[in-house]
Amino acid sequence: MHELIELFKNIINPEWIINSGGLFLLLFIIFAETGLLFGFFLPGDSLLFVAGIFLPKFVDFVSTNFFPANGLIVILMIVIVAIAGNFVGYWIGRKSGPYLFTRPDTFFYKKKHLLTAQEFFDKNGGFALIMGRFVPIIRTFVPVISGIVGLDFRRFSVYNVVGAFAWVFSMMLAGFYLQKIFLNQWGIDLGKHIEVIALGIIFLSLIPVLLKFREAKKALD
Repeated sequence: MHELIELFKNIINPEWIINSGGLFLLLFIIFAETGLLFGFFLPGDSLLFVAGIFLPKFVDFVSTNFFPANGLIVILMIVIVAIAGNFVGYWIGRKSGPYLFTRPDTFFYKKKHLLTAQEFFDKNGGFALIMGRFVPIIRTFVPVISGIVGLDFRRFSVYNVVGAFAWVFSMMLAGFYLQKIFLNQWGIDLGKHIEVIALGIIFLSLIPVLLKFREAKKALD
């Protein structure tokens, strides 16, 4: 049990993910968070930001082991798995449909998250796929809701691609350029303060979700 707790603590730690699994584990986690229902707890935003800080290391890894690469190629690799993840989520929604709303809760599945994503989708339509990329839990379940309600696949594909590019590029480039600015201007290596940065990003990104749950609780009361 202790080992499982430690593994869970590590798997939501962006620094551990990058140091232990590198690019491959990063790609899998982005795919899982955007396409698999159990990925809702994974640290997508903070992971991408930290990946931007360590982008040169990823470039060296790809160039050394596979093919000549640059930062743009590595970011595009991550965009591709983010797009693929949402397609899987859409497929799950189309195939599972109403069953997901009657499925009992488990550790890896909470119906309340699906209902929150449905409300978000109802308010924002297809644009929820773009905006939801920046909101934990929402980005995991909105593609599923899109499949359940039968959102036109072409429209879904456009929103999916635009959202993936906006999310991955903004988060990674923010990490990359802020690392350069802090290092060049003040001699501060953000790579040595990953835990604080990750906690800050997780807290900020969870604010919309917490507000949604608060509104839902008030409505029930």
